[in-house]
Amino acid sequence: MRLILIRHGQTPSNVRGLLDTQPPGPGLTELGTAQAAAVPVTLADEVIDALYASTALRAQLTAAPLAAARGLDVGIRSGLREIAAGDWEMLGDDTSVHGYLELIGAWLAGDLQRRSPGPTGESGVEVMARFDAVIGEIAATGVDVAAVVAHGAVNRTWASLRADNLDDGFGAAHPLRNTGIVILDGDPRTGWTAVSWTGARFVGGVPVADSAPGLDTPDEDPFDEQIPVSEHP
Repeated sequence: MRLILIRHGQTPSNVRGLLDTQPPGPGLTELGTAQAAAVPVTLADEVIDALYASTALRAQLTAAPLAAARGLDVGIRSGLREIAAGDWEMLGDDTSVHGYLELIGAWLAGDLQRRSPGPTGESGVEVMARFDAVIGEIAATGVDVAAVVAHGAVNRTWASLRADNLDDGFGAAHPLRNTGIVILDGDPRTGWTAVSWTGARFVGGVPVADSAPGLDTPDEDPFDEQIPVSEHP
């Protein structure tokens, strides 16, 4: 099957640089709405049989134009939600943002047991398991192509760790801006191959062009940053 992972459009929290991860969260900015409207055009050449989104309002609003254009219902799944920031939630200071990104970098380096801080935090093991469960559910329906509207950190982490042709840390160095798209082919049983990352096709695991689909976003968004990957045995 083909899996199309789409990051949501820009939100007010993106503009303010806040770690806003708990659903339902905010809606879209004016730019975010325009980005969402551009997604059906970006994916005009892709046949899409099913469409899913996370429990976050921003993901559902981003999915809405694609659902309308293709006549699809949107399946809402909690397992597609963003990686929980825990005690860093709604903070935007350098220490909190770096802590969040460094945690994800540790996961990409192999330390999936580490957790975001506090009672609402979660580990890399938990994040991958919940996202895997939704992708497994989708694959079990037998659809050929499914689009999933989720979030920057969880999309790049899951795709990096599950794509056989990418180094685990690929997503750390290749951000997903708002409405950035990753396309993978495969299935949960045989594995996944990354076909494109924000418009870049792969040759030997290396993107050969970088033409990000949709409309650009300001650099204030912490999920646009490269993720520091820590050394891990």
